[in-house]
Amino acid sequence: MAKAKKPLVVVTRKLPDSVETRMRELFDTRLNLDDKPMSPAALADAVKLADVLVPTVTDRIDASILSQSGEKLRLIANFGNGVDNIDVATAVQRGITVTNTPRVLTEDTADMTMALILAVPRRLAEGAAVITSDKDWTGWTPTWMLGHRIWGKRLGIIGMGRIGQAVARRARAFGLQIHYHNRRRVAPQIEEELEATYWESLDQMLARVDIVSINCPSTPATFHLVSARRLALLQPTAYLVNTARGDVVDEAALIKCLREGRIAGAGLDVFENEPAVNPRLIKLANEGKVVLLPHMSSATIEGRIDMGDKVIINIRTFIDGHRPPNRVLPGR
Repeated sequence: MAKAKKPLVVVTRKLPDSVETRMRELFDTRLNLDDKPMSPAALADAVKLADVLVPTVTDRIDASILSQSGEKLRLIANFGNGVDNIDVATAVQRGITVTNTPRVLTEDTADMTMALILAVPRRLAEGAAVITSDKDWTGWTPTWMLGHRIWGKRLGIIGMGRIGQAVARRARAFGLQIHYHNRRRVAPQIEEELEATYWESLDQMLARVDIVSINCPSTPATFHLVSARRLALLQPTAYLVNTARGDVVDEAALIKCLREGRIAGAGLDVFENEPAVNPRLIKLANEGKVVLLPHMSSATIEGRIDMGDKVIINIRTFIDGHRPPNRVLPGR
């Protein structure tokens, strides 16, 4: 008996070698060897030809792209946890299943969030720059490069899902008091474990905490959730850390706050118009008022391989005629 034809899988970016090798073994896979983002025209060509599309956060799979999909395309297996880069509602309307890769980047993202929580108040980036700059370091002095202690401070977490809870566990070990705002209050046992204080009102929480960590997803409801009005609620000694999505914060308002000294500093791994970074933010970073990272909170070899494994499982399950384990529905 002849073997069934392998599905054509188009991968939009370079993935870890082990993941690509396994995909080539299992499917008729077209890889992006030079790792350059696909143009809208290239994405349109891909959805016309593919049985399965494997995009990443850098690919905007919107209604205009999906409207050009051929009858073959029945699965979009996103290489990523969030699906804000995909118009899921339009995909489902066209009979296309969408999957993602949840629960593999929690610890990596929480590690980087904690790193920024430490880096900003303790001025780690500024200190590192002193050693590598052209000027000679003249040695230790009692009043130079003073930061702020985080032990005993209040951490306000926006979004107490898996990542928010992982951040809270790390923060407790550093002596931070945990406060949080979430769409729904977490289970009592989790609150007890984390000794966490719940705030139904985000405004009230923001006015009382010393450090804010943004760990909620990007949705229409969270667009500019941290607005100019809410930034004004923060104490002038407060810090803001964002490892979620750039558009959760009104970036222009944040820049204004930092420039005017209305908050003490910020640590950002994500930006509102990635990959473009506002030049005013870069200037603030050079002045030591903000720490900027290039969207690397989830960037570990282990995490990327785990993501690839989930993509492969989703594709194989779907091809075998079963519901993939990580199917995403509109509004979820």
